[in-house]
Amino acid sequence: MPYELPSLPYAHDALEPAIDAQTMQIHHGKHHQAYVDNLNKALEGTEWDGKPIEQVLGVLDALPDDKQGPVRNNGGGHANHSLFWQIMKPGGGGDPSGALADAIAATFGDVGQLRAALNDGGVKRFGSGWTWLVWDGTGLAVYSTPNQDSPWLQDDVPLLGIDVWEHAYYLRYQNRRPDYLAAWWDVVNWDEVARRYDEARG
Repeated sequence: MPYELPSLPYAHDALEPAIDAQTMQIHHGKHHQAYVDNLNKALEGTEWDGKPIEQVLGVLDALPDDKQGPVRNNGGGHANHSLFWQIMKPGGGGDPSGALADAIAATFGDVGQLRAALNDGGVKRFGSGWTWLVWDGTGLAVYSTPNQDSPWLQDDVPLLGIDVWEHAYYLRYQNRRPDYLAAWWDVVNWDEVARRYDEARG
């Protein structure tokens, strides 16, 4: 069964002013759709066709050499964006609560220091990529990845990822990536991040 573009859980303009409607239309309907289409082409007729993309990324080295690049890029793009749409919501922002908040405090000091670390990773990511909060099997960790590389490639569970490809912000922010990252926290969906954290811990 081929992969499909997931529907947005809100309207294109619902994340204004942090993320503008035109960016959402192009980012979701064009960029993410292209990753899905190219992923389907890469895996069509193989034993991995239609398997959960997280699972496929986790065994990337087992794929034929000519499939690994397309799946790394397009499968990563599909997995990363599928998470991205879910961890944002209209009227988001604020601070996390419960077990996630406790883990953030224990690991980073407080949520402000977590935000600073994620923003720093996004600002310093040369070219295109992502900045991540992950569950690494023992606790929380922050790092950035190039291009569409996914934490699933190294068996980490992504909990929160911020897209710092120019297509995610350029229409509104031009070259001001730090301004985009600062504004992004106004739409973060901490409830979804916490759900993913609870699920990852088992």
